[in-house]
Amino acid sequence: MQSVENISEIVSNFNCAADTASLANFGSGHINDTYFLKNLHAGGNDYLLQRINHHIFTNVPALTDNMCLVIDHLKAKVNAVDPANADKEVMTLIPGRDGKYYYQDKLGNYWRMCYFLSDTKSYDVVETEKQAYEGGKAFGKFQCMLADLDPDALFEVISDFHNITTRLAALQLAIEQDLKGRAASVKTQLDYIAGHSAAMQYFQKPEQQAILPKRVTHNDTKFNNVLLNSNDEAQCVIDLDTVMPGYVAYDFGDAIRTIINTTVEDEANLDKIQLNIPLFNAYTQGYLFAAGTFLTEAEVNSLIMGVLLLPYMQAVRFLTDHINGDTYFKIKFEGHNLQRAKAQLRLFEMLYADKEALHATIIKQMENFSSVQN
Repeated sequence: MQSVENISEIVSNFNCAADTASLANFGSGHINDTYFLKNLHAGGNDYLLQRINHHIFTNVPALTDNMCLVIDHLKAKVNAVDPANADKEVMTLIPGRDGKYYYQDKLGNYWRMCYFLSDTKSYDVVETEKQAYEGGKAFGKFQCMLADLDPDALFEVISDFHNITTRLAALQLAIEQDLKGRAASVKTQLDYIAGHSAAMQYFQKPEQQAILPKRVTHNDTKFNNVLLNSNDEAQCVIDLDTVMPGYVAYDFGDAIRTIINTTVEDEANLDKIQLNIPLFNAYTQGYLFAAGTFLTEAEVNSLIMGVLLLPYMQAVRFLTDHINGDTYFKIKFEGHNLQRAKAQLRLFEMLYADKEALHATIIKQMENFSSVQN
């Protein structure tokens, strides 16, 4: 287990009753380090403590302001209809003794703390259609409740986070610099990416930017960022680091990337990567049930492009990091980012081949939702 040497210093700066001796690693995130802490008092809420990766999230105060703005907005919406569940359906940050919702320790690391939501669970791989439906409903509801929040009120935590043109430029720079001498060995993957680069810049086209509204979006809608209750019903959307302005198709596409894949995102055996169409159908139904009331026709039509873009973009990001020497994503072994990139390209290949049928499903389910509403 990774230890935190100055855990007492960190915890003492939050308004909490955490037992520092109970520190334990928690979760499977690629970027931040998360730890579980028990409450000193029996029956009290336990805690999650996170070390924020300030090399990636370079403006922690602004990131925290985003989170607080979104959390307050969501809690106000839930409080209006079901106040007893506001702290179950929306995460709660613990303030520091200075009133801030983060703490910078003497080593320069940034930390935040939130309540641990008991009797919840998350899945790295979706197992049932019910789970997929609930995940779609959770992220659709998340977007719907934030639809009236001005996206310009939020700070852009990572510039051009889902701008594939920028991502491809970063890949090209990595190739040119070739810091670890790895570029030549991934020529097959690079050629495949180049062959689809024009089509994948759909959201950067002026005609699309003219009709697609920017929304407050999550921007990291992996299925394990939804907490489900003991009955596999969606309870809370978590991991709000990247909440900022974006297109709804980005969130939809990233969720489908993890929902539709029959195995893990870094699967080494590419033959195991298949499309689970029933899970796609279930997620789409749940998403449109919750989000269909505010989506424009242009947004609905763009969802399929999000489905294609996100695995493609993730492959570009993984491959860029591999060529650069694995400086962004945490890896478990040498070549891990390359393995991830290959898996995402295989998923993209399969989605691209089935894109017409997937798009038809989205449109049909939106029509079904609209007919029920009318």
